[in-house]
Amino acid sequence: MQRQDGEGGGPRRKAEIFTATLDMLGSLGFDSLTIEGVAQRSGVNKTTIYRWWSSKSELLRDALLHSHIFRFDPADTGSLRGDLTALAEQVQHLLDDEHRRTIVEAALVGAVRHQAMRDLVVSFLDDRFGRHQPVFERAVARGDLPPDADPAPLVDAMAGALWMRILVRRGAVADTYTGDLVGILMDGVTAAARRSPAPVR
Repeated sequence: MQRQDGEGGGPRRKAEIFTATLDMLGSLGFDSLTIEGVAQRSGVNKTTIYRWWSSKSELLRDALLHSHIFRFDPADTGSLRGDLTALAEQVQHLLDDEHRRTIVEAALVGAVRHQAMRDLVVSFLDDRFGRHQPVFERAVARGDLPPDADPAPLVDAMAGALWMRILVRRGAVADTYTGDLVGILMDGVTAAARRSPAPVR
């Protein structure tokens, strides 16, 4: 069980530990990731790491959730289209960086092969989706989304298209790509809103 030390609890060199963990994931994959290896790469004694994380899965989960390289800041542009475009651009920026891209690829490959890694990836995605809930709550309040709309397919479609374009096709993302992608998704949202019955007053 991981110890807690108040908000942001952890060893003093937590940032170095998280960086080493993700670097090893990207370069070696989930199978070869070890706490001993993280200790050597980060310069932190392995007993210190084990004191806070009893397994590499616990360590990797915190590294994914709390490392600054996977930070996404929800935008508030005044429209759902603008907010989604900003989010798409953040995902594109993440995947355009070769170092971060190798970490994402290793995480996805590990998720296919290992239940533990799959659970970690799902936990990470759920966390990021939860942080963007205000975007969709504002969209409902403005009438950009029907009150009963499930935004999860919208986010999955957008992220999936970007992952396919960059990770699988290895294609360059033109300046207009994210705008075109969000436009297609918004056309579907608008159509769904028209099909939804008007609220009873």
